[in-house]
Amino acid sequence: MTPKERILSAVNHQPIDRIPTDMWATTEVQEMLYEHFNISVGKNTQSDTIGLLGGYLSRGVEALIELWDKLNVDGIIDIRPPYMGDKRVKKDGIHYTEWGFGYKEVGYGRGVYLEQVIFPLDKISTIQELEDFPWPNPDEYDYSALPSIIEKCGGRAISCGYHALFTFHQYLRGLELNLVDPMMDPDFTKVLIKKISDFFVEYHGRCFEAAKGKIDFTQVTDDWGSQNGLLSDISIFDEYYRSEMQRGIDLAHAYNIKVFHHNDGDCRPLIPRLVEMGIDILNPIQWSCGNWDLAELKEKYGKDICFHSAVDNQHTLPFGTPEDVRNEVKKLIETLGSDGTGFILGPCHNLQSNTSVENILALYDAK
Repeated sequence: MTPKERILSAVNHQPIDRIPTDMWATTEVQEMLYEHFNISVGKNTQSDTIGLLGGYLSRGVEALIELWDKLNVDGIIDIRPPYMGDKRVKKDGIHYTEWGFGYKEVGYGRGVYLEQVIFPLDKISTIQELEDFPWPNPDEYDYSALPSIIEKCGGRAISCGYHALFTFHQYLRGLELNLVDPMMDPDFTKVLIKKISDFFVEYHGRCFEAAKGKIDFTQVTDDWGSQNGLLSDISIFDEYYRSEMQRGIDLAHAYNIKVFHHNDGDCRPLIPRLVEMGIDILNPIQWSCGNWDLAELKEKYGKDICFHSAVDNQHTLPFGTPEDVRNEVKKLIETLGSDGTGFILGPCHNLQSNTSVENILALYDAK
C-alpha cells in the first residue's frame, strides 16, 4: 500500500497491511532528525503554505518526505492557500496575523516558541465593536494555487483547513474572557462565534472548490480538554459552539472530505457528541490525562471514528527508554488498533526537543 492508501484505509476502517503512522514535531526536532539521517536538502526553503497538522516545517516539503521515508512515516501534510493581503507584519518584535493576533518569539533553553501576547478583542464589550472590527477577508487568499501546492506533496494524504471556534475565541479575547464570555454576555458571545464561523465556512468552501477533489481531510477542531476533564462545562459547548461547528463538518462532508478533530487533554465527555456530529478522526488519545480505558474506548467508538496518535509525550517519549516506547506502542496497537484498522500511530502532540532520537526511532520501529 502507498502511505496515502494506508492512511485513508485506516480512516475508512478497511483492511491495511500495517498500522499507519503520522508525525508531529517542533522545528528543533525536525532539524535533529535531519542531522541524524544526514538529510541536507531544503535547508533554506520554508513555506507558509505547507506544514504539519501540528505546526510548521523547518524546511521544505522535499526534506520532510525524505525524512518520512527514512522513518517509514505515512503522514498527513497540511496545506494552505497563499495569503495575499498586507496584515501579516512584524512590528516591534511582534508577529501579527491577518486576525490581529500578535506573537513574540520566546526561548525556553531547548526550543523557541511563538507565544501570543496580543489579543485584539480583549478590550471590547459591545456587539457594535464586533461589527467594527477588521475581520480577515476571504478574498485575500490565492485559492487557485492549491492544486499546484498539492502536487509538491509527493502523493501523501492532504489536509486543508482549520475550523476552530473555541480556540479562535481564545485567540481573539484571551483565555479568561474566552471562558467567562458565555456566562457574562450570551448575546455578544453568539455574535462573536458566528463571525468566526462565517469566515471559516466561506474560506474553507473556496479551498474545497479550488482543490478539485484533492483534499482528503480538513480540521474541525478545538482544545476543550484539560489535564483532568473539560476546560468549560459541556452545556457551554452545546449552546454556543456545537451548531456552528456542525456547519464546518457538514461543509466538509458535502465535498467528500473527512473531518479531523484535534482535542488535547481529557476530552472524553465530548466524544459521544463528536460521534453524533460526524467527526471521522479523533486526535489525540491523550490517555495519560484522566483515566482512559483504551479497550473500552475502541469497543464503544471504534466503528465510528479513527483514533489518531496516542503515544504519551508528557512522560514516555521525553523521559522513558526506547523499550518503554516500544511497549507503549505495542499496548496501543493491541487496544486502539485491535481490529487491525481504525488507528493511526503517532505522538500525542508535537515531539519536543527533550525527546531523544533513540525514542523517536523506537516509536516508528515498534509498529
